[in-house]
Amino acid sequence: MEKRIPVTVIDDVSKTDKIMKALKAYGIFTAEITFRTDCAAEAISLSRRLHPDMCIGAGTVINAETCEAAIGAGAQFIVSPGFSAAVAAVCRERGITYYPGCATPTEIMTALDAGFSVLKFFPADVYGGEKALSAFRSVFPQVRFIPTGGVNAYNEARYLSLPNVAAVGGTYLVADALKNYGGQV
Repeated sequence: MEKRIPVTVIDDVSKTDKIMKALKAYGIFTAEITFRTDCAAEAISLSRRLHPDMCIGAGTVINAETCEAAIGAGAQFIVSPGFSAAVAAVCRERGITYYPGCATPTEIMTALDAGFSVLKFFPADVYGGEKALSAFRSVFPQVRFIPTGGVNAYNEARYLSLPNVAAVGGTYLVADALKNYGGQV
């Protein structure tokens, strides 16, 4: 798993190739394309076709129907803002990695009971950020987190320095890639 996972909101499928090229020029070969727009499935499919060297996943997957659409489009991993037993079942059945969102001890225990130990921590800044993750480490040493929501270029290094953080995610990574490399691709 890459240490930085761009949360990628594509509102126009024609922007897909430029965004993926900018991410690669920035040194990032993973993208979580969110199901916040009508063209998410098409953007996933296009990304997989044009950039087979990238790991393309789907984010904001909140139900089994969206999960099936994402996997059908070629998503290689699924991310949810919360834990969904229905999404977990589809991912398990289809052999796709699932990163459910968890922000409280009860949610973390639910995910652990379901067999998941790499969890999205969202929204990180609202639920205590680095302090919360440090506290979780002592009671959930087997869990690794991917914090998103409030993670940015200024605090990513602090998050990544925590032993229970597998990676960080955020839209800032797409903005940075386009700012630094968008004109070159």
